[in-house]
Amino acid sequence: MPKLKSNRGAAKRFSKTGKGGFKRGQSFRSHILTKKSAKRKRQLGATLQISDADVKAVRKMLPYS
Repeated sequence: MPKLKSNRGAAKRFSKTGKGGFKRGQSFRSHILTKKSAKRKRQLGATLQISDADVKAVRKMLPYS
């Protein structure tokens, strides 16, 4: 069997946690920041865990993580 390729876009966006989940960054933090409040920008900087519905898809994209 040949080796499986990881989806490189997904590899840059998701990283595995210690318990086997995946963490992700949040969107809406790159530009047009003047109209967003300081609280909103601060909270957008935090990482989140991906939802349970998306775990299967991310695992398929990252077979060796």
